[in-house]
Amino acid sequence: MDEHIVELESRIAFQDEAIHSLSETLAQQQEKIDGLTVALEALKEKLKALEPSPLQSSEAEPPPPHY
Repeated sequence: MDEHIVELESRIAFQDEAIHSLSETLAQQQEKIDGLTVALEALKEKLKALEPSPLQSSEAEPPPPHY
């Protein structure tokens, strides 16, 4: 009976460590995702600021004055 309890306690300790490790990994990944999201938004703003926008179609831009 004592061996069974020791085995269960060992499993619980291992599971606790695994859960803690996974939680830390998840937190690190979320921090990285948050940083990448901020960087992506900054790049989007820089692209919007470009004149004329390389992302707009030629129809969206007015024709040059000599036409």
